[in-house]
Amino acid sequence: MSVFTHALLSLTDTLAPLTGHAAAPAAAIVLVTLLVRLALHPLARAAARGEKARAALAPRVAELRRKHAHDPRELQRALTGLHTREGSSPFAGILPTLLQLPAFFVLYHASSTARIADAEAGALHAAVLVVVAAVACWTYRRARKAAPDAEGLAKHLPLLSFGTLITAAIVPPAAGLYIATSTAWTAAERAWLHRPHHGQGVANATPAAGGSTKTSDDRPHRT
Repeated sequence: MSVFTHALLSLTDTLAPLTGHAAAPAAAIVLVTLLVRLALHPLARAAARGEKARAALAPRVAELRRKHAHDPRELQRALTGLHTREGSSPFAGILPTLLQLPAFFVLYHASSTARIADAEAGALHAAVLVVVAAVACWTYRRARKAAPDAEGLAKHLPLLSFGTLITAAIVPPAAGLYIATSTAWTAAERAWLHRPHHGQGVANATPAAGGSTKTSDDRPHRT
């Protein structure tokens, strides 16, 4: 029995007097999921910083790709030099996301072991699907709004938000509850970390192509 599974079962027994035996497994899944996601929040913040750094450098990366389109080796040297000068990495944000995956898989397995009473399973499954569908629609709209001019494959990537809905529909209700809770947390967390004014420091700290981080004072000086 994994540590997460044992913790989930122990928490279920603890919550039973407060929530009732029927609702205790669901309450335990939600609470454990929120606690784990809260513990992983620093990794999510690191991933968000990496994404913002890559976005800030994107115009300069595109310029280098155009300039060295016929010389892959020189392009690689130029990109490496750019990321070194800016103290960034092309993989910034990816590693923190990968580090979260083991916890997600273990927690999903622990949730799958929970037993939801048959009388509660139907209503719980319906509620899970409603929550996941609502979050998927909200995430889809945010993604389309963030990239309104996307073309080709990028235009259809926001549709991946609805993949979670398919998963939630076929897994056991307890696992679906974990998916709904984690998906809702992810959506709220990304909205908070990527709010418009949150990344101004990264954007302003990165100079434009051929530019400088220094600003000039164009105000007239008194003589």
